[in-house]
Parts: sequence; C-alpha cells; structure tokens
Amino acid sequence: MCSVITNVPFHPDNDEKNNRYHVTASHRYKPVRHIIRAPPVDGEVNDNKYFSKTAATDAEVTFEHRSAPPETRLYKKRWVIVFLFSLYSLCNSYQWIQYGIINNIFMRFYGVDSFTIDWMSMIYMLTYIPLIFPVAWLLDKKGLRVIALVAAALNCTGTWIKVASARPDLFPVTFLGQFTCSVAQVFILGMPSRIASVWFGSEEVSTACSIGVFGNQLGIAIGFLVPPILVPNVDDLDELAAHIRVMFYITAGVATFLFVLVVIVFQERPDIPPTHAQAAARRISPENYSYTASIHRLLRNKAFILLVITYGLNVGCFYAVSTLLNRMIIEHYPGEEVNAGRIGLTIVIAGMVGSLICGIWLDRSKTYKQTTLAVYLMSLVGMVLYAFTLDLGHLWVVFITAGTLGFFMTGYLPLGFEFAVELTFPESEGTSSGLLNCSAQVFGIIFTICQGKIMDSFNTLAGNLFLCAFLLIGTIITGADCSILIYLGICSSLIVYRAYP
Repeated sequence: MCSVITNVPFHPDNDEKNNRYHVTASHRYKPVRHIIRAPPVDGEVNDNKYFSKTAATDAEVTFEHRSAPPETRLYKKRWVIVFLFSLYSLCNSYQWIQYGIINNIFMRFYGVDSFTIDWMSMIYMLTYIPLIFPVAWLLDKKGLRVIALVAAALNCTGTWIKVASARPDLFPVTFLGQFTCSVAQVFILGMPSRIASVWFGSEEVSTACSIGVFGNQLGIAIGFLVPPILVPNVDDLDELAAHIRVMFYITAGVATFLFVLVVIVFQERPDIPPTHAQAAARRISPENYSYTASIHRLLRNKAFILLVITYGLNVGCFYAVSTLLNRMIIEHYPGEEVNAGRIGLTIVIAGMVGSLICGIWLDRSKTYKQTTLAVYLMSLVGMVLYAFTLDLGHLWVVFITAGTLGFFMTGYLPLGFEFAVELTFPESEGTSSGLLNCSAQVFGIIFTICQGKIMDSFNTLAGNLFLCAFLLIGTIITGADCSILIYLGICSSLIVYRAYP
C-alpha cells in the first residue's frame, strides 16, 4: 500500500476534511495500490493535468463521511443506445461519400467540374470546423438526448431536400441538402466516447467506443458500395435522374425511420451510473463547469496537442483517399466505377475489423501509446504499398493493398478517441474528441485539395506520395515523443476529485 501526496489543498487543522473523500485506484501496470485523500472543495472536478481515465473508471470510490459507497449498475439498454447511435451515424456518413464515389456521373448530370463534386465531400469537413465548439458546449450543457435528436432531425431534413434535387438544373438544391447533412455530422462525431463513458462499465469503454465509430465506418463502406450500383453510368439523363431519385428516396426513408426511433428510444443516461467515476461525476453541477476553462486546459496539455496533430494527419489522409478514390481508379481502370466502390468498401470493412480488434485489445491491455504508434507506422506502410501498386494494371492487387491500408488507417480512428480521453480525463469527452475531429477536418480539406491538384498536374502516384510524406511526419512525431506521452498520459493513473462537503 502506498500513500501519495497530490497538489490539492490540505487542511492541517482539520483532519476530518482531509479524510472525508477517498479515491483508491488500482494501478494497471504495477501491483501497487494508491490512496489519495482530497478535501471537498466547491464541488468541482480537480483540474490536475495528465491523470488517467483508466484509474477513474476502475476506481474504488468511498465516501467516509456519513455516506455509503455509490451504487452502480449496467443496463441491457446500453447496447440499444450505442447501436441506435451507430445506425443514425451510419446513415449520415453514407451521404458523405455518395457523390464522390460516382464523381464522373454527377459531373455529367449536373454539368459541373470534378472539383465542385469534391466539395460535396469537403463540405462535411468545412462545416465541422466552426460548429464543433458550440456543439461540444451544447453536449456538455444539454446532454446526449438533445444532441441525438438534433442530429437525427437535421440528417432526416437533408435527405428530403435531396429528394427534390434530382434534376440537372438543381445542383444548388442538392448542395443545400448535403450542407444540412454536414451540420448533422457535427452533432454525431463527438458522441462515441461520451456514450461509452456514460452507459458502459470500465472494462467495456473502448469496445463501446469502437462500436460507435463502427457505425460511422459502416456508413462510409455502404456509401462506397451502393451508389455505383443504384446509379449506373447511363447516357440518357432522364433515366439517370430516375436512378438518382431512387437513391435519394431510399436514403430519406431510412433517415426518417431512424429519427422516429431516436425520439422514442434514446435516453439521456441510465438511472443508476455504470461506474463509481460516473457516480462522482454526477455530483458536479453543470453550472460549475467552465467550457472555456476546459478548452484552455486542453490546449496547455502538450501530450494532447501532439495527439491532435498526429491524429489530424492520419485521418486527414484517409479523408483525402476516400474523396478522390473514384478519380484514382478511373484514371488507371476506365469504366470501373463499380469496382472503385468495392475498393472503397474493402478499405472501410478492413478498417472496421481493425477498429474492433484495437478496441478489444485496449480494454484488455490499456497499452494506448504502444498500440497507437504501431498502428500509425503500419498506416504509413499500407499507404506506400497502395501508392506503388495502384498503376500495375491488376485490380486484385489494388484490393489487397487497399485493404491493408484500411485495416490500419481506419482502425486508428477509435484509438485516437480513447487515447485522447485517457490523456485528458477528467475533461469532457465531447471536447477532446471534438478537437481531434476538428484537426482531422482541417487536414482533410488541405490534403484533398492539394492531392487533387497534384493529380491534375502530375499523376496519382505523385498525389499518393504527397500523403505518404505527411504520414511519415506523423509517425516520426508519434515515435519521437514516446517518453513524453507515456509519462504524461499512461503512467499517471491516479485521479483526484473534489467533492461537495
């Protein structure tokens, strides 16, 4: 047993205060137990930096001052909540890529250039950047149910706007529908880690987060596969309009059904918290939480800032590859729109498998830093293989290398979320994941525009090597700062709370 002195106020003349609130945490990496005693001060979570969420979710919290240990319980409904979230996230992310994967068909139908169709994907990235901070604030103030309702409603509205846009002269209308869906996305991307922590036990958090991200990835996979099948490259514009209209109607029907389900089923939080850490968190009044102060603390967290940069580089590359995939494949394999979609499907399905494996591995090992570095390095290797095999003339080779790329690059998504929560606890999960996604959107826009211009001026190999260079930079940053991240993020597995008197 080891007693640890922390940087919290100490009352030398009041031993009762010093012993009123105890947190005992099992260290995940050494057989040592730590007892931390902190006084009850003004009802706020301690703002000590670089404490581990792992310790909080595994914490044995006891209230010694006339208070029994808090009751905890896991509800079966937690699985309904996370899978419902995954479904409406799927419906939204499907629409992100539904234009880009048949870029050449929509170019001809609406009479616009390829860069304009690229913006149908990039609008998802651009919209996120200014809206993430107010939406993260709403998530902290209003909770999960309000955010879920707004997301599902906006997504449903956007799909019905698109239904009215299936005419060659109505490109502004279809862009408005896509813009509405892109706003809905802002209310979705920060949710997985919050749902996982509010509804799930300490040994399930990473798995639940992976399931939440899984829905988004599956939507992208369907977005790669379905549009080339529903909208074949026919010459007759009237026939093409009919195919596009069918695709839009199917999407609108699914989005409407999911919106109704969210209204009926989605619950803010379980009646009894799943962990002692959540029980302690419920004692904190929302009025005592400063969103601005939380942002400032995160921006001073060096380990987290490094993760924001490296996460943005990796996921930004994935966004660029996904947006420009149709152009890459069609350049080397003309007329293979359907196979372009299947290659995109392969990338994402492989990534979904990678995400689930990584989530289960993290729940069991808690080796956040080591796993992140390994997956990042393999993302670089996968990108290099994909770049040099794309123009060999053998589609089956492209399927294999694209799957390898997807397994690691897409599999990195939930790793980033959970590592961020680990580095920044007790800050809000919505805030940390929002900053990660903001970085990814910024790099995604930059990489998509730059790679597209490089492909126009040179070739696809040059464009892909451009992405390889930035993945190499991200790998170097991740590896070079290994000791800093481990010391600040993983090895400090003690959580200190300040509770109400």
